[in-house]
Amino acid sequence: MKAIESIPDRKLLLFKSCMVGQEYPGIETATAYVFDRLGVDYCINDEQSCCTGIGHYTDVFEGLTTAAIAARNFAVARKCGYPNITCLCSTCYAVNKEACELLNNNPEVRDKVNSIFKEKGFDDLVYEKGDMDPRANFYHVVEVLLSKAGQIKEEKRVDFSGVKTAAHHACHYYKVKYLDVIGNPENPQLIDTVAAACGASPVRWYEDRSLTCGMGFSQIHLNKNTSLQVTKAKLDSLQRAGVELMLHMCPNCHIQYDRYQPVIEKEFGVKYDMVHMNIAQFVALSLGADPYKVCGFQTHSVPLEGFLEKTGII
Repeated sequence: MKAIESIPDRKLLLFKSCMVGQEYPGIETATAYVFDRLGVDYCINDEQSCCTGIGHYTDVFEGLTTAAIAARNFAVARKCGYPNITCLCSTCYAVNKEACELLNNNPEVRDKVNSIFKEKGFDDLVYEKGDMDPRANFYHVVEVLLSKAGQIKEEKRVDFSGVKTAAHHACHYYKVKYLDVIGNPENPQLIDTVAAACGASPVRWYEDRSLTCGMGFSQIHLNKNTSLQVTKAKLDSLQRAGVELMLHMCPNCHIQYDRYQPVIEKEFGVKYDMVHMNIAQFVALSLGADPYKVCGFQTHSVPLEGFLEKTGII
C-alpha cells in the first residue's frame, strides 16, 4: 500500500488525458489552478501523446504498441526533468503503470520496442530496465490532492459545509493496481477525505459504492441497456442516500454519470437531484476558482447552476 507521505509534490508531469481534453477540459485547467495555488511543481509537455487506453482496453491496440507509446512518453517525462507522472485519468494511470512493469520485466518486449526506436533513428527514446519505477514514478492527481488535504483546508475560500457528497473511486485506480492504493482498496476514501477538507459532508459508505460506473469502454456501445442499468443502480443508491454532489476521479466515469444521467431519466422515467464534478474541479471551486473560466462547467450535461447558486458561488 502507498503511504500519503510518499506522494511527491515536485517534478510532476501532469499527464494530459484525451477524454479530459475532449469532454471536460475544465478538469485540466482546474487541476493546474489547484497545483499553482498549492505550490506543486509540475509541467505540461506538448510532446506527450495519448496513452492508448481506450484502444488498449477495447482490443484495438495490442500490447506492444501501447508499450512503445508508453516508452516514448516516459522518455519525454525524463528528458524534460519531470519524471513523476501524475494522471488526470485513472485509465492513463493504470495503462502507464502496466506498461512500465512490462518494459521492466519483459526483456523481449523491451528489446522489440527499442529496436523499433533505433530503426527509426530515435535513439533518445530507448528504454533501459529501471528507467522508470511503476510504484515510485506514477501517481493519480487525486493522490497529490490527498497529500495536500491539510493545506486545502487552511486555504479554502468557499466553505462547502453541509454539502452532501459521495465519491466514485474509479475501477482503473483501485481495482487494476490493487496493492498500490492508498488506504483500504476495498473501501477507498481518497476523494472523501479531500472533499471533507473543502468542508463537505461526505457519505463515506452507501449501497453499491464499489459498483462500476457501467461504461466498460465498449459496453456502453455494445450492451447499452445493461450498461445503463448498472449506472442507474448506482444513481438510485445515491438518490436514496440524499447525495447532492457526486465526485469523480476519471473522465470516463464522469461521462457515464454526467452525460447519461439525463438519458437514464428519460428512458427509465426517473429523476435525480444530484450533479457531478471531478474532485479537482471541486477543490478549485473551494480555493476560489471561476466556475466557468477555470472549471469549465459549461461543458457538463447536468446543469450545475442550481448547485452554484445554493452554495453562493454565483
